Order: sequence, then structure tokens, then C-alpha cells
Amino acid sequence: MGRRYKQGTARSQYALLPPRVEDYVGEDNTVRGIDAYVETLDMNALGFCNAGGNLAPGQPAYAPAALLKLYIFGYLNRVHSSRRLARECRRNLEAIWLVEGLAPGYRTIAEFRKLNGKALKAACKDFVALCKELDLLGGEVVAIDGAFFNASASDSSVLTKTRLEKDLKQIELDIDAYCQGLDAQDQQECDSAADLGTASDLEAKLDKLKARQARKQAQIKQLEDSGETQLSRTDSDTRTLRKAGQKTTGYNVQSTVDAKHKIIVNHEVTNAGNDTEQLAPQAIAAKEVLEVDDLIAVADAGYYSQGQLADCAAANITAYVGVPDKHRAVRAEGRLSGAQFQYVGGADVYVCLGGEVLRPQGKPASIHGILRQRYTRPAKACQGCPLKGICLPESGASRQIYRSEHAAVTEAHDQRMAEQGRERMAQRASLVEHPFGTLKRWFGWDHFLVRGFEKVRAEMSLMVLGYNLTRVINILGLGAFRDYCAQRLSNGQRTTQVEVAS
Repeated sequence: MGRRYKQGTARSQYALLPPRVEDYVGEDNTVRGIDAYVETLDMNALGFCNAGGNLAPGQPAYAPAALLKLYIFGYLNRVHSSRRLARECRRNLEAIWLVEGLAPGYRTIAEFRKLNGKALKAACKDFVALCKELDLLGGEVVAIDGAFFNASASDSSVLTKTRLEKDLKQIELDIDAYCQGLDAQDQQECDSAADLGTASDLEAKLDKLKARQARKQAQIKQLEDSGETQLSRTDSDTRTLRKAGQKTTGYNVQSTVDAKHKIIVNHEVTNAGNDTEQLAPQAIAAKEVLEVDDLIAVADAGYYSQGQLADCAAANITAYVGVPDKHRAVRAEGRLSGAQFQYVGGADVYVCLGGEVLRPQGKPASIHGILRQRYTRPAKACQGCPLKGICLPESGASRQIYRSEHAAVTEAHDQRMAEQGRERMAQRASLVEHPFGTLKRWFGWDHFLVRGFEKVRAEMSLMVLGYNLTRVINILGLGAFRDYCAQRLSNGQRTTQVEVAS
């Protein structure tokens, strides 16, 4: 006779369950860390609604601390929606333990996230301050990166001026067609009810087309007045973003990670289509959070911008940014690129490979917001040069080189990258790609559930708070983290940073 399968317990079997909910959650369960941290927060000082205790008559409100614990628990366990969180409060022993048996409805849970955007961001900042108290932030090197996350909007909800104008032109053609149909109806004798019905249908359709036409015209005017290039009918702040051949309708999330323990010290949600204007704002914000005099910031080539490098240098931030090869196409054609001309600082001239001099002409002019000085040499003076064929433009005009006002900073940066670039880029990848990978793969989060900058930034703060909390517990151990939270609370270090909620 073969071996029997393992047998479960009969559902009708009487059992003596543990008498306390406390016994269902082990001492090593992460929810105890969530509970310990949230208890250190002054919810009123951080700006949470209904945190003051002076409640109006009627049904009592749920304590904001309980709802914050529930949300952190949910985002750490791939339970992001308010409806699913409401169900967890009735069937998940960890959630039941965490909120002490409360069972808020999904509308109450959703309303908490909707109304407490600034307070959630303040709580996220407070946890970074706690990391600083625990000496978990190095404050020497940070890595910056951006990632696209889907919005709660479809691709078709985003309109551009070109698309609107194309739709408007088609509507105008349809209106002309229906008007011609009505004219034809007017020329015929209306001998039957059917004929009257057809005319009535045409007029109804014409009215709908005119209403659509008015909406399209209003949307075009809205784009022109705002100076924006895109308009989403679902989420006014989302944009169609493109990177590496992929299109995303969503947001560009910026993250700045400290090198010591890969803790996110600053983050921002933008709708910028690229990262070229993000380096200095993110690095300066991280420097302020870390409260250091100088900082090293590393980022990939998508952040390369002469103006941004200059802003970093002015803020005492040493940047290491991947240098894009902007001369590849010129070299592929066998022509000399601007990088092959030597600048002589003392004389303020450029020297070509043939040993000839290009001198400054006129005053610096603003090109893409940066002052640039033009250097040139008359084309006639280059006619006898053997390099003329690969140097001068095909039109036969003179060769021109432009030098920006930030050239000295850029050249110093490019020299640093030539010496340390490979090591710095490897360091960047190991630091900043880890958190995004954790959020997308481990926490199962790749799209926002809410709409609009204020709510989206609040949701991102929840994710970052959950990530940082997990990192700290993994570094210190749950016991040590809970002990510190207890010490923080007993020493009166409960956060009172009201200004972070502003």
C-alpha cells in the first residue's frame, strides 16, 4: 500500500484559537515596524486631517495614524487600491492587528489619500530625517535617475495641437456634408413623414458636430493660452513621454539616492519629457536634505546640460554625468567636428588642425537660453588648405565654432569623466537603478492610481516611505528599529516639523 497524502484539519473540527489578536502576529513581522514608526509621528503637526482631536458631533472619525499604517502596509504588500485595502481589514490578520480591528470603508480610505497629500509628503521627509538621526546617510555621493510611470489615463486621452487641428478639419468637412444634405432636403417636397424624419436626423447630427467643433476649438485655445504642447482630457497634468523608442502616458519620476545604504533622500514627480533640466534641482534639493557643504552627484547622459552643470558647480556640487557623443554623425561623414578645434584661453581663439586661427566675431548671442560666442575664419583664407574638403560646409561658407558661457565648467567636467567616468557610471547604476527595480518588481507598482500632481506626488511619497522603511529594517533589524522608535518617542523627539507640510 502506497503512502498517504498529508491530511488537513476537518473544517468541522473544534479548535481553541489564540485568545488575542496579538498572538497572530510574530515578533519579527514588518507590521510591527510600521506601527512603531507611525506612533512616533505628530499627525497634527504634519498636517493630517482630523488629527487635532476636536471632532464634531456625530459618527467618530478614524484616527489618521491608523489609516497611514494601513496605507504603508498596503503599498509594501502590493495592495494599492482602497477597495482591496478595505477587504484586507476584514480578512488579513496582519492588517487587523495593525489597525486594531477597525474596518473603514473604501471611500474613507480613498478620501484619506486624497485629502492628505501634503501631510504624506511631510511624513516621507520625516523618515529621511530619522535616517539621518540613525547615521544611515553618507552625505557624500548621491545618484540621480528618472523613470516613467503610467498615469491613470489612456494614450488616447492625450491631445496635441496637431491632432486637434486635424480632428477639427475633419469635423468641418462633415459639417459641410451635412449642410449640403439639408439643402437637398429643403429642395425636395416633404410629402411623407419619412422625409421629415430624415431632415430631423440630419439636423440632430449637425448639432452634435457643431458641439464637437466648439469643444475642439476650446481645447486648441487652452493649449495656446497655456503654452503647453499636450492636453489630457483625463488627467490634466499627465503627458505622453517617449524614451528609447517606448511611449508612456504618465509621469517622469525623479529619484535621488544616497550612496551609503541606497536610501532615497529626495524625489520629485514631473511631466518633463526628458531629464536635461533635472540635474541641478534634484542635486541641490538632496544637498539641502543632507545638510552638507559639498556633494558629489552622478547621473547618466540623459542629464547632460551645460547650464545644469554650471548650476551644480555654483552650488558646490561636483557632477559626474555621462557625456553624449554629439559629433558622431559628423565624424561618420568623414568631416571634422568642433571637438577637434583647440581653444587657446589666453588669446581667446580656436586653432584648427591646419594651424590656422578662428577669432571671435560680434557679441555673444543667446542660443537655447545660453550665451554663445561665435568664432570663425573667412572661407577665402581656407581655400588652399588640404583639409578644406572635410572642414568647410558643402555650401562653401566659412567654418564656425560656438563657445558657450559655461564652457570652462563643461570642459572641467568632461576631463573628470575622462579620468573617472567608467567607475562613476558603474557606481550610478548600482545605486539608483536598485530602488526603481524594487518599486516596480518587488512592490509590484508601475502606475499611479490617482490623478493630478498633488495626488500623484502624495502616492509617490507613500511608495518612497515604504521603500525607505523596508531598507532601514533590513539594515538595522526589526528589533533595533523598534527600539529606536520607542526611544525617539520617549525622548520627546516626536516630529513637529510643521514647515515640511507647506
